[in-house]
Amino acid sequence: MLRTFNRNSARAAATWIAAALITVPIAASGQAQGGAPAQFITLGTMGGPVPDSSRSQPANVIIAGRDAYLVDIGDGTAGQLAKAGIALPRVRAVFISHLHFDHTGGLGALLGLRYQTNAPGKLTIYGPPGTKELVAGLAASMVPGATAGYGLPGAPYVDPANTLEVIELRGDDDLMLGRIRVRTVANTHYSFPDDSDLGRRFRSLSIRFDMPDRSILYTGDTGPSRAVESLAKGADLLVAEMIDVDRTMAKVRANTPNVSADAASGLMQHLSKHHLTPLDVGRLAAAAQVKSLVVTHLAAPGATGTDELKYLRDIAANFSGPAVIAHDLDAF
Repeated sequence: MLRTFNRNSARAAATWIAAALITVPIAASGQAQGGAPAQFITLGTMGGPVPDSSRSQPANVIIAGRDAYLVDIGDGTAGQLAKAGIALPRVRAVFISHLHFDHTGGLGALLGLRYQTNAPGKLTIYGPPGTKELVAGLAASMVPGATAGYGLPGAPYVDPANTLEVIELRGDDDLMLGRIRVRTVANTHYSFPDDSDLGRRFRSLSIRFDMPDRSILYTGDTGPSRAVESLAKGADLLVAEMIDVDRTMAKVRANTPNVSADAASGLMQHLSKHHLTPLDVGRLAAAAQVKSLVVTHLAAPGATGTDELKYLRDIAANFSGPAVIAHDLDAF
């Protein structure tokens, strides 16, 4: 069974109804570090940087025993962790899929809170090239507040940079975090030529987490990608982004009525090539032969429950397994 839990009972019921109408549940139980059930919690499920009243910016957390691992960290992540009942010292590491602001906006707040509350140990931040530059800038921005402290003379000073460690990933990585194996591939959210300056400098990553009894593939932001399909092969849970291109473009035109034709054309190309439609998501899940599917990073402004059922029907055209469109604070 694709298990979904949410503190909002009405929202949870709608999620279950959608799953029941579209899919046949299968077994998806498992154990992680320390024998405790592993969980993937969608802290924020909105796609894109524009604030939304019903969904928070992209952020997720994997719970493995007592440890928590953030997977992307959009604006408001610290507050969403509190709503999920996850204490800050449990966060052992942060994984960033790519450096778009909606996936990194909550990092500064998290670093500041860890510093201010004397969280033990260093926080390790894994991300694509450019993450060291990003984190160095955030650490520098913390210096005035760290120097002032609580306003008491003679208080010891700790350089914020010394509370952090950054490990950059390029998309061919294979590493172990305790009993969790982490692998990455570069996906198609960027279309810079590999031999160009931007191609060498930047990557957008999809990440696979293999725990002793469960595997999770997180697409991050990507268009259709054979590399992602290969990395996802046989995963217990595929966590995929998804976009409704027509709704997204309509929202852009409503917010920016004087957008130029060239700008609109470029944005349309980005939305169509660098993201996954419902049909794309279904094709990816089927080709990778995953056991279950969770859709997050939903870029579909104004979509209703009826629209979400349509998206699930489009997914089911190619993928017959259990599929759910996640909301904030759903746990799988």
